[in-house]
Amino acid sequence: MTHSNGAAYNSAAYDSTVGIQAETVHNSNVYFVHPDASPQEKYRVGVRLLEDGIPSRAREMITDAIAHGYDGAEVRFHSVLAVLSARTYHDLSTEEVRWLHYTSGLVRAYAEDEWKEALRVTFDLLAVLSTASGETGPVLKQLQDLPLRQHDAILRHLDLMLTGGLKDDLWAETRERARTERFGNDRVRRVWAYFEPAPIGARAVPPRPSTAAAAKAALPVRAVLFVVSSVLLWALALIADPAEAIVELLVALGAGLTAARFGVRWWGQEPRLDLTAGTSVPHTRGPASAENGFTNRVRHSFDHYFSVRTPYGFTPDAWLAHTAQVRGSLAAEIADLYRESRISVDRVTWLIRYLAEDARNRHNNGTLFDHQRQDQTPVRTKALTMVALAVLGIAALTAFGTAVSGAASSWPLWAFLAVLGVAWSGHATASLWLEVRREEHRLARETQKYREQLTARQIAHQRWQSLLDATRPSELEMETWLTCDKTSFLDEALRHHRLTWRDLITHTVLVAPAPSYKRGRVRGGPWRYSHYVFRLFLFTQDGIREISSEFKFSDATRRNEQRSNYRFDALSSVQVTENVDVGYDLELVLTNGPARKIRVKDADAHQLAPDENSQEISEINLNAAGSTHTFRLLEGIAADGKGWIERHSPDNLTPFQIAG
Repeated sequence: MTHSNGAAYNSAAYDSTVGIQAETVHNSNVYFVHPDASPQEKYRVGVRLLEDGIPSRAREMITDAIAHGYDGAEVRFHSVLAVLSARTYHDLSTEEVRWLHYTSGLVRAYAEDEWKEALRVTFDLLAVLSTASGETGPVLKQLQDLPLRQHDAILRHLDLMLTGGLKDDLWAETRERARTERFGNDRVRRVWAYFEPAPIGARAVPPRPSTAAAAKAALPVRAVLFVVSSVLLWALALIADPAEAIVELLVALGAGLTAARFGVRWWGQEPRLDLTAGTSVPHTRGPASAENGFTNRVRHSFDHYFSVRTPYGFTPDAWLAHTAQVRGSLAAEIADLYRESRISVDRVTWLIRYLAEDARNRHNNGTLFDHQRQDQTPVRTKALTMVALAVLGIAALTAFGTAVSGAASSWPLWAFLAVLGVAWSGHATASLWLEVRREEHRLARETQKYREQLTARQIAHQRWQSLLDATRPSELEMETWLTCDKTSFLDEALRHHRLTWRDLITHTVLVAPAPSYKRGRVRGGPWRYSHYVFRLFLFTQDGIREISSEFKFSDATRRNEQRSNYRFDALSSVQVTENVDVGYDLELVLTNGPARKIRVKDADAHQLAPDENSQEISEINLNAAGSTHTFRLLEGIAADGKGWIERHSPDNLTPFQIAG
């Protein structure tokens, strides 16, 4: 917004609160250099850093490679670009200007090739920065004749160096290249993968340890007592009436074997309901089962993915109601499996999505609740078991009657003790045996389910990881798209204000996170955001034009654009506030308006890898945002006012002298 006197007042868009939705650090070693790396390896990493928009670290790497003897026209070309990238001539220190002068004298010593020519053209461009536009024709012709790789690198990295008429002559080409590359490499469909967190590995509920140790230990004693009692009972029966005893024994053996065979199918199964068809009920571990934020987020995520992955014929609400128990059991399992890792739900979303799809697919093929039918013992099995047990009991009682009919007076007592021992020890032996079989069956079943689940989830994890790896843009692609967005934004601003490059003293673009963003980076690289705020400052003889707009990075759509105009003397002070736990804020104070606080970057110390230096990463992020250059310009204007114009006018530049 602009007052009639040309000064701007505050607007809520300038002081909005930035909220982080998600942040991801990709575990990449593209910028990692071993302390014992060769100069060639350091140079290679330096070039990658330069291409990916991190010139400050690129300068360090390439300079180190040169210091250790790795030199040549190609190396010097990239070292010069690293010094000049994202800087104006006024940003160069006296030492850097001397180094450039020294390097320009080395050009003639190199063998003739495309790199030597590119290096020569770079220095010729520096030499004509303050030359009248009519005298730039020869060097522009040399630039156009360069191979595309060197030509594009010079235009990109000397963007702030080239001003005035020289920039005017190159602007149409720069603008067209940005238009061509802005949505290249399928940007719209791939950007999302950059901000997607690394999926945590697949897990499944392991089988519980067997609890049958005590039963196994007690089983032999009970079995021996049962055998002894049975032998005694039938021995007494055989003595009393051999023929009848043999029939009773055969009936008892048949009934016992039948009861054992069918009884183990009934009572030898674990009597519990498993609602997830292959998903074991999780083991709760005290406080881990309590309600907390992670568990609630897992449940909400399950609700979301079940509602968007509904089978044919179900509305989302109906499907959620139909799968309430399944969904609840799965949510409890996932919360229990991953809570100890202290991760965000985003990292386990792939598994929740897979489980929702699996439930839908099992419903479609009619197996969602198959486990309930499988766990039900057939009525025929139950009936045969009960009949066999009844026959066994009758046979035992008949044998007792046969034994009692014996002539010896002591036999009734021994027969009574024998049948009592058979009844007690038989029940105890059967109970212990069934417990052991039940545990063996449960352990085998849970082990099979665990292996099947883990294998299926590992396949799903690998499939998702492969999709991310294939889709995720490289750092060079992300930097190229961002540069094209800034170029497009700058071009629209010039058109709106009807300005040419000859009208500008200089310009700067400050890139900052917009509200409610996702952010990601590779180790050693700058944060990149899903939503940006671009703030462009155009410095002319009449004052400063400031244009800001929010950018959605996935498709480069813009919203909430605001424009302000103010004179140089209206900018009374500039203050930069650094807070390790919060980030960087830039505060602009105008003479006739309230202070405007601009968030430049959020804190990133808590997201550092063990081998990263917080100060170095902070500087990388500030340079990537364009803040270093912006701070220097605004602080200089706030301090010097109109005097700043005289020193920074392109006509007052000290010409760069190429060494003879």
